[in-house]
Amino acid sequence: MTSSTLDSRTGTTKPTVVLVHGAFADSSSWNDVIARLRQDDYPVIGVANPLRSLHGDARFLRDVLDGVDGPIVLAGHSYGGSVMSEAADGHPQVKALVYVASFLLDEGESTGELAGKFPGNELGSALRPVTVRGPGGQSVDDLYIEQEKFRAIFAADVPADVAELMAVTQRPIIGDALADKATAAAWKTIPSWTLVTLQDLAVPAEAQRFMAERASSTVVEVDASHAVTVSRPDVVARLIDDAARATAA
Repeated sequence: MTSSTLDSRTGTTKPTVVLVHGAFADSSSWNDVIARLRQDDYPVIGVANPLRSLHGDARFLRDVLDGVDGPIVLAGHSYGGSVMSEAADGHPQVKALVYVASFLLDEGESTGELAGKFPGNELGSALRPVTVRGPGGQSVDDLYIEQEKFRAIFAADVPADVAELMAVTQRPIIGDALADKATAAAWKTIPSWTLVTLQDLAVPAEAQRFMAERASSTVVEVDASHAVTVSRPDVVARLIDDAARATAA
């Protein structure tokens, strides 16, 4: 699929950066981050997170990780952090975890539980369920953010025209995925970095700090909305680079 590269300046191996988007987004939300990482010669993969179930999504991501040659830095946004914590557990090639406005679940916790643990989460009131047929033929609820509320809650610091496109192209998540309990926590054994977004109305900063502190994660804070990969790609790319350099072989 892809492999790591040698950094001629330092003599160290540049890892492949694997990016995992969360709910209500897709891999294009990383586009400007990817551009910056590629300018620095990082191999990059933007994973299309299925958003169907925590454990199914994690199995999918694990398969992607298994296809990468060499060391990996794994970065997840929002629910993408829940998925990568599950998928990366015990994976020998994953050297660093970067949580971006994200969830760091412990075993037995769900994304929905952590999202509601602290005040300031306004996402729930903006969600609209659409009943669809699940993988087993059962009826399930796909959750969308109402388009007219998308920018205010998810992407307040993103230009209006860009936020409108993000609202239209958002990827829904099956509601049950947010209730699935984690069975692994890769941050217990893999060094982690966390970007805390101070204007976040989907994952409040207080919740992000709580999760980062218990994981002994290296924390950087930025005055940004939940859509920080779009509004502040420079900060996101810099943190990923920091993690890569700190764990370089």
